[in-house]
Order: sequence, then structure tokens, then C-alpha cells
Amino acid sequence: MDLSVIIVNWNTRDDLGRCLASLVPARDQMALEVVVVDNGSTDGSPGLVARRFPWVRVLALRRNLGFAAANNRGFAVTSGRHRLLLNPDCVVHGDALAQLVAHADADPAIGLLGPRLLNSDGSLQASCRHFPTLAALAFRNTPLGELFPRNPWAARYLMAELDHERRQTVDWLSGACLLARGEFLAQVGGLDERFFMYVEDMDWGRRAWGHGWQVVYLPSAEVTHHIGRSSDQRPLAMVRAHHVSMWHYVRKHYGQGAAALAAPLLALRVAAQVWRARR
Repeated sequence: MDLSVIIVNWNTRDDLGRCLASLVPARDQMALEVVVVDNGSTDGSPGLVARRFPWVRVLALRRNLGFAAANNRGFAVTSGRHRLLLNPDCVVHGDALAQLVAHADADPAIGLLGPRLLNSDGSLQASCRHFPTLAALAFRNTPLGELFPRNPWAARYLMAELDHERRQTVDWLSGACLLARGEFLAQVGGLDERFFMYVEDMDWGRRAWGHGWQVVYLPSAEVTHHIGRSSDQRPLAMVRAHHVSMWHYVRKHYGQGAAALAAPLLALRVAAQVWRARR
């Protein structure tokens, strides 16, 4: 099996159908398996897959385990030389998956490989990042960022200077569409399940580089990502999940002292966003 595609779904039936339809051409381009890990959907998503895409396997979970844990369940039941994390709100264009597989096959140093992501209107979606410094985290994820929106630390973290037309190594890539080499997965392991949702891709990139693997951005492969179709169903819960995940990241990579300093600032940011949403 050349590629195993793992799609974690939670109540995005219509997007999931469009995503799976976009994978049909890839079945003629490589040996492909597709697994939908359903996180306890109540919108009939598993039934749609069974009716329209009988070549897709559904792993139906009883409850929402989160993004990292559900993907890890997908890793456990697939056997491809490479595994692809793919959000159900993505649409794959042309031979993007074949390009990713061929590029990974040609360069055994690559552990993680991601395509160019596009927004719904066709504009570029920034999917590459530097690892954040503590200063970047402070100005990106706390009220300080609202007071000083043009600060240099957040700009560097967001890689505002990146030439998105060039294939290059980056610190980490969005998990919306991300290929992982099988050997990388065997050595480094899957996603850290302490991250229920968000930041697990940043952590994976850091672990990749820590084990000597490259993380590579490939702009010739294109995928449209309609951001937030699952998370928009519970926006306030997702705000909290993002900041909790960021706190776990700080504690894991910067230590308990930094996490203790970050906790009240992150909590203040969550409270401010919740207050705005409820006005």
C-alpha cells in the first residue's frame, strides 16, 4: 500500500462527501487505502460513507476522542508506506497526493511533508510556521497580542517572510493535510493525545526535527482547506481547547515554570474571547 489516508470526522457529513469524492482520482494513481475515523457523529456521516464510498473503511468511535487520539486509532489499522492526515473539510486537487508520495519516496530524509493549502476563495492559506519562542506565544496567544499586533515575535512565528512558491524545509506544518513517512511514524510515534485538538501538529514537527527528520513544504501539490467546519459548531469550546493545548505545549517543551507563568495569561485570553462572543 503506497498511501493510507486517515480522515477524522465529527459531524461534517457534506464536507466529508466532497473530500472523499476528491480522492477518487488518486485511486488510479497509486495503491491507496482510506479510513474515516468517526468521532461519534450524529449527522449520519458513517451512513453516507457506506452508501457512496464503499471502498472507504469507517472506524466508528462511540465518543469524540479528539483529533490526536482519533488519528492514532487510524494509524493502528492502516498499513501504507506513508500515512496522510486529511481533514474532512479539505478537497484534494489533481495529482496532489501522487506528488506527495513521489516526493517522499525520492527523499528518505523527509519525515513530514505538506502541500500548499488554499482558502475557500483560492487564496493562500498560511500552513508553515516557525516554532514559537516564549515571546511569540505571549504576543500570539495572550491579550498582549491585541495591544501590540505588529510585534516582531509573532510575525516571525507566522513566517510572514516565507516564499510560498518554493519547496523548502520548515519547522512545522498544518495537520489539515500532512503526510508522515512510515519509518518516521515507527520511530517517533503518533500524535500526542494530551492535545485534544490543536497544537499536536506543532508538537509533531518539533519531535520530527528532534529525531533528525526533515519537515518539508511542497507548494506544487495543492489542497483546498475550508477552515473550521467541525470546530465552528462549538466555537467557545474550541477556543478553550486551543489554549489548553498551547499550555500543554509550553509545559512539555519549556518546563513547568513557563507553564505556570503562561496559565493566567492564557486563561485571560479565553475569558476575553468568551466575553466578546456572548455580548
